[in-house]
Amino acid sequence: MPTPDQAARTRATLRRIRTAFLTLLRQAPLHQISVKELCAMAGVSRGTFYSHYRDVYDLLARIEDELTDEIAAALSPMVTAATDATPLALNTRIFEILRENSDLCTVTLGPHGDKAFAGRLLRLGRDGFLELYRSQFRTVPPEAVDYCYAFISAGYLGLLRRWLDDGTALPPDRMARLTEGIMLRGIGMFSAPAE
Repeated sequence: MPTPDQAARTRATLRRIRTAFLTLLRQAPLHQISVKELCAMAGVSRGTFYSHYRDVYDLLARIEDELTDEIAAALSPMVTAATDATPLALNTRIFEILRENSDLCTVTLGPHGDKAFAGRLLRLGRDGFLELYRSQFRTVPPEAVDYCYAFISAGYLGLLRRWLDDGTALPPDRMARLTEGIMLRGIGMFSAPAE
């Protein structure tokens, strides 16, 4: 078992590898990134890299899996209905996670990112959201709810891209409120309240 010092050094090494990797991924597609180039930028040996990852594809998959697992855990109360968590609270937590991982999200949603990953993120909450929508709108045909989810999720992705482009300037709770307002009221959320 590693000592606390060894564990801290390993975490620092993995952080440097991740940072260097995401920097390179901003500049070039994944297939053009070499382990040699990555290790030079991270200041680690190739042996150190290979003691943790098979190749750059494995590194990307692990980083994406960590984020996916974290978001899935945040969504689990909605999917299991085992909590009184509100959609606003769940959405706030998701925006907090996305902000904490904004480096990965910016790269993944950028020109050299993994396009399949965005779809993976959107599918995470699909079943829970569809169940929630169907329970709240029982008279609406299921295919209409499916189309509604497709529309909302595409908008959510666009909103996320804009937020990342703005450097996540708005706090997660404000983004969650904005998102909820758009989903529930659409453009009408900008209308003056009736008096």
